[in-house]
Amino acid sequence: MIRQALILASITFFSWPLNARESTDVIIMTNGDHLTCKIKQLQGGVLYVGVDYLDGDASVDWKKVAQIQSNQLFIVKRQDGSVFTGTIKTAPKKADGQPPTLEIVDTSPAAKAVPIDLLQVVEVRQTSENSFQRWSGSISSGSTYSKGNNATQYNAAFQTRYQQERWATEMNVSSNLAANSGATTSTRNSLTIDAYHLLPWEKYFYAGLADFLQSSVQGIRVQTSLGASIGRILKQDSHSRIAVTGGLAWQSTNYHEKDVAEPVQNVASGLLGLQVNLFRFSKTELDINAALFPALSDPGRFRFSTNASYFVKIFGKVSWNLTFYGNWDTNPPPTFAASDYGTTSGLSWDFGK
Repeated sequence: MIRQALILASITFFSWPLNARESTDVIIMTNGDHLTCKIKQLQGGVLYVGVDYLDGDASVDWKKVAQIQSNQLFIVKRQDGSVFTGTIKTAPKKADGQPPTLEIVDTSPAAKAVPIDLLQVVEVRQTSENSFQRWSGSISSGSTYSKGNNATQYNAAFQTRYQQERWATEMNVSSNLAANSGATTSTRNSLTIDAYHLLPWEKYFYAGLADFLQSSVQGIRVQTSLGASIGRILKQDSHSRIAVTGGLAWQSTNYHEKDVAEPVQNVASGLLGLQVNLFRFSKTELDINAALFPALSDPGRFRFSTNASYFVKIFGKVSWNLTFYGNWDTNPPPTFAASDYGTTSGLSWDFGK
């Protein structure tokens, strides 16, 4: 899994410089300050911009932006879940006291401007007609060592996302290794691919899941989970996004031991998911993903997995992160562990943003 992460990271890293462009975007703040820059993205109420004479990106409070204009293509997301693609600029105010309006114009010759209340915008992501420039993500790693029991732990993770106007796909790869004297080395590797597409109804979407897990603690050689679900965005604003999903899944688990009664178990199950993203202005971020699989073909059996990460920005695109991961099974084979959970920490670097 680590090798796969490094290969994918290298591919994305070498395509990332294609995002470079001139500083021709203009932002005017509510106090009258003008800023010529490169608008990168809006997330968590923070507008990230690049300025030629600054090292790294600058963070701007979105609520204090009065006017904005750019000929770059952006994907713009509104609180109700609707998504638009085009160039952006603020329209002149029609009356005092009214919030500014953001106009989005797509690239077609007969394009008309789509007006959106500036305060209703929750996400702006830089994009392009070039598919390479629609990728973004992060790379993280960390390690710990204790001389007392000669304990060592390594972790590495890679996350990448491809965004289109009405759909997106995301891949997460993680690998953990823990070893100490007198104990068996434990490993855990996972690969998760998620995809969603907005439905015509406001705040609804359908999603697909493919998850592959290896856990020496639970004796799992490989556990494959495939699912499809319908989801709804419960809340989406400049500081949070909360969504739930419900659907069906199929799980196949291949256990290590050859003498187990059922070395390969196939289970049809339901799928209940929860996604929580909380932001604090340019400083911290909390991401929680949880999935519950109540077995339909094996009544009374439940499997649950979760991954929660807390990020603290250090400088530029570098953050410190603390992650909790876990996987539980209420009815594993006899003598097999029912759970595998732990924490990791390290540094992460964002790219393509």
